[in-house]
Amino acid sequence: MRTPRSALLTLATATGLLLAGCGAPGSDGGSASEPDAADVRMPSEAVTLNIIDVAGNLQLTEQIFENYKKAHPDRISKITYTKATSPELAGKVKAQQDAGQLDIDLVLTGTDGLSAGLEQDLWVDLVGKYSDKLPDLNSLYLEPASKMQELAQNKGVTVTYYPSGPLLEYNPKTVSDPPTTAEELLEWAKANPNKLMYARPSNSGPGRTWLMGLPYILGDSDPMDPVNGWEKTWKYLKDLDQYIEYYPTGTTQTMKELGEGTRDVILSTTGWDINPRVLGQVPKDVRIQPLDGFTWVTDAHYMVVPKGVSGEKLAVLLDLMKFALQPQQQAITFDKGYFYPGPAVKGVTLDMAPAESRKAIEEYGRPEYDKLIADNPKAPPLDAKALVAAFDRWDREIGGQKVKKQ
Repeated sequence: MRTPRSALLTLATATGLLLAGCGAPGSDGGSASEPDAADVRMPSEAVTLNIIDVAGNLQLTEQIFENYKKAHPDRISKITYTKATSPELAGKVKAQQDAGQLDIDLVLTGTDGLSAGLEQDLWVDLVGKYSDKLPDLNSLYLEPASKMQELAQNKGVTVTYYPSGPLLEYNPKTVSDPPTTAEELLEWAKANPNKLMYARPSNSGPGRTWLMGLPYILGDSDPMDPVNGWEKTWKYLKDLDQYIEYYPTGTTQTMKELGEGTRDVILSTTGWDINPRVLGQVPKDVRIQPLDGFTWVTDAHYMVVPKGVSGEKLAVLLDLMKFALQPQQQAITFDKGYFYPGPAVKGVTLDMAPAESRKAIEEYGRPEYDKLIADNPKAPPLDAKALVAAFDRWDREIGGQKVKKQ
């Protein structure tokens, strides 16, 4: 599986976000502006769109954008794609805006890059100012995706969604009776030292999801407040740490060691469960197990537009977003389980997906996922400030001394 999503560099992004908030007055979005509504009209000649991806989202959506380009050659002559890291996004966009030389038209980002740009007021108010050019998002989205859309504060459009985790992923050849509760997991780890692994949360989607999901499993007083509401969580993680050899700086290493047999149980998510098995990085026969009382900690990717884009380009971008949310296009986001399920809108089923996606999910997906997703509650992730606090405390008090870089 490709190094995932925005999660890998969330700590650096969120820390930068907080530092940005301490800047001098007037250090926000600069002089970049949003087009007047009257100027948001289709171009007389086809334009080039420059798209930057800081979340790994193009794996899910590039075909959608190419489909739109093919359907509308009068609007788009060319699409360029660039990939970057989430921590560098806000600085890159702001520097271009301040110089009046914006060459980014569309950003594909997770919650971290989204939040960093919101903090510095970098994004166009898509839903607030130009809602007449977008579909009715409230009626379109799945309920959890609608909750994720709220995090965008009208300045982004959710394009993909997944429930994420946390989940245990285990080798059934060595674990015949997997833990089903947090207490059983702790006892299992004690009886099988160094056989459980999860990656440092600030560098790992599954690690981060485990950290944010554990307060729900343990019944902590406030799962959204890692400073004052996670008493049970911090105690549990400290107890569990005794039986963990080390924490890698990425999820890929946990998958590698599960596949090699060095570890028997790791923390995972739906996408990290399916996609590495499709790619042959993890044996097909590994299994998953949720812990009793768990809540899905959801995740999403967003389409955002930097201030400073022209009215003609914005008209094309808004129409492209509308196109990307059509059910048949959303079905493409099933991919090979990378962000499973993937679609953010209602009424999208696997039978609508491309044949390659259907084959991968039918062979490597899990029948139990549909019921688990339907029957268990879902909650959005922590905001950037709370996430920084959680990462910092984990590093200081739980596993920072046992982190090993790969």
